[in-house]
Amino acid sequence: MDASTTQDPGWLVLIYRVPSEPTRLRATVWRRLKSLGAIYLQNSAAALPAGPAAERALRKLRHEIGEMNGTAVLLSCAVLAGETEVVAAFQAARDDEYAEIVDKCEDFGAQVRKEYTDNHFTYAELEENEVDLVKLRNWLARVTERDVFGAAGRKSAEEALAGCEQILEDYAARVYAEEGESR
Repeated sequence: MDASTTQDPGWLVLIYRVPSEPTRLRATVWRRLKSLGAIYLQNSAAALPAGPAAERALRKLRHEIGEMNGTAVLLSCAVLAGETEVVAAFQAARDDEYAEIVDKCEDFGAQVRKEYTDNHFTYAELEENEVDLVKLRNWLARVTERDVFGAAGRKSAEEALAGCEQILEDYAARVYAEEGESR
């Protein structure tokens, strides 16, 4: 989706205050907001593009903040002054996540190449690598889901994942050939 050609869904802004001690409470809120793809406008004020799933998640987080003896206000706004900068920050955050996925895909490729070097062609190794590939797929799906403005890094992450899938397919063929010869 391109922000200039799609209808703007508006924004949800969560403004909160959490007790300073224990620090794990603030870390919990920060991790939850990061997992949703929210960006911070300033300390304790985070924004997400509006949508039913985002609203449910932020309402739940608002309730949890209350249970932490904190306070939180969830605002819905159709207009956000500085929206261009907020959208750019949102896209930069997604691009950072896509870059992390590309890095992990490179690690995945290196790990599979190491299996060749170490001559490890077993079903157990294949299964372990398949689990890692599923994690990469799921991670990309989560980032793509929250990438409502179409960050530029998505294509390279999709290409890197496709490369991982091909690497694993080639490795699987070798495992099947090696296992077939040993029987």
